[in-house]
Amino acid sequence: MENTLHLIWEEIANGIRPHVSPDAFQRWFAALELVQTDETALVLQVPNTIYQLWIESNYLSLVQGAVSSVLGSPREIRFIVAEPDRGAGAGGAEAAGTDPARAAPAVATDGATGDGIAPDGATARLADKDAEAASTHGMNPRNTFDTFVVGSNNQFAHAAALAVAQSPAKTYNPLFIYGGVGLGKTHLMHAIGQQVLERKKGVKVMYLSSEKFTNEFIDAIQHNTLVKFRKRYRQADVLLIDDIHFLAGKERSQEEFFHTFNTLFDGRKQIVLSSDRPASEIANLEQRLVSRFEWGLTAELQPPDIETRMAILRKKAQALHVQLAPEVLDFLAQRVRTNVRRLEGALMRVASYASLSGREVSQEAVEQLLRDILQEEARKTITIDQIQRKVAEHFDVRLADMTSKRRPANIAFPRQVAMFLARRHTKASLNEIGDAFGGRDHGTVLHACKTVQNRMTREDQTRQLILLLDSQLDR
Repeated sequence: MENTLHLIWEEIANGIRPHVSPDAFQRWFAALELVQTDETALVLQVPNTIYQLWIESNYLSLVQGAVSSVLGSPREIRFIVAEPDRGAGAGGAEAAGTDPARAAPAVATDGATGDGIAPDGATARLADKDAEAASTHGMNPRNTFDTFVVGSNNQFAHAAALAVAQSPAKTYNPLFIYGGVGLGKTHLMHAIGQQVLERKKGVKVMYLSSEKFTNEFIDAIQHNTLVKFRKRYRQADVLLIDDIHFLAGKERSQEEFFHTFNTLFDGRKQIVLSSDRPASEIANLEQRLVSRFEWGLTAELQPPDIETRMAILRKKAQALHVQLAPEVLDFLAQRVRTNVRRLEGALMRVASYASLSGREVSQEAVEQLLRDILQEEARKTITIDQIQRKVAEHFDVRLADMTSKRRPANIAFPRQVAMFLARRHTKASLNEIGDAFGGRDHGTVLHACKTVQNRMTREDQTRQLILLLDSQLDR
């Protein structure tokens, strides 16, 4: 039996391997072991809780797809934590050496947890019934309202999501959540779906990405199963579609979703959508969809402020059962600013190092361990003020002209370029960019961005200009 499980896991692992980097596979999957499987569930043994949390947060859908492909049908994915091998801990620390940059990617194949992280008991806590139900709907059981850290950057979106979860289709319908990568859009959508499932048994909640919607639609056309496809989604009580901007430019998929939207809305069913930008800014999206997406409530997620970042780190460290010095947490909060996903990833890397090396983590070690993330953060932290100064300097105009009401061509175009670069290099909304340019409205900013984009397409000189300014800002 053990040999059979080993062979099954080898097949599943082969299905995962092409979709992740060799380093990521070695780091997160090489140490996993399949210990049990039946018609409904599959149990994987992980070295410690860090593995479970990281896989659930980043690779759960990938694992589910590989399992379904190998076994012929979906299975619930459960985890148990390996029994700690106290004698192997020293070996793990010795193998880690003194270089944190090398120690972090290592994999604890002996199940050692080190002194930095305590396992959740001798064996794993299997998910409860609600979590099991949620995972079969494609939602991460850990993405709940309880685990979502609320701050000034996301308070409005959180309140709107909670209201929808408590009264589907009675408050905000549709709810359109937008924001940059890793700011919590998917977390809120999962939280909505899972709370609806908890509050009302038998309700039909569907969560998927717009890419999956499109792929299933194409598959339904090819296999003449459109009736089944439409029934699947148009009979949902709550439909949650992630990354709706993926529909841009896909005319047939947009047509199909238009009718799905109308059916659900007319039937007083809840629709929740997420995107990386407001509906009005999604290029090549039909206007009739844009208008429908704006029928309900639109909520923006912004990068977290320092207080929220610190709260996120403390909550995540508590979940990982890892204790880090306050100055280390403060360092992470100060230096990793762009999004929550990267912040949690940085903490996971530090926690992994603490677990595998068995050493206390110093700020110096963290700097070395996270040098790639810190370099990326430094490159991406560009302000509108920096952009205005750089553009004014390049065009030899006054900085005050960036915010003035003057409109001669020698000022208007540099101002449009600066607005375009602000949209490209910062997480600011159109309204925020407009405010920074003398209180202009979002329509003016959008027009400026489109003007520069069109000139880049037509004029090589403009394209070279933007590339030059891009490189200067990225230094």
